[in-house]
Amino acid sequence: MQKAIVVHYYNDKKNNLSDLNQLLQEGWKVVTQSAMSGGEMGATVYSLVILEKN
Repeated sequence: MQKAIVVHYYNDKKNNLSDLNQLLQEGWKVVTQSAMSGGEMGATVYSLVILEKN
């Protein structure tokens, strides 16, 4: 089974890294990761992460 999650990071308080970390703790493994945007100062950075679990 595979699952996609869009990880976003603005700063230490505005991000969803805890969602990704929770999935990893549940046994999901990262298959691939792709940057979606970012680069401007102060802008939120987005990344598409594909996870897999048997």
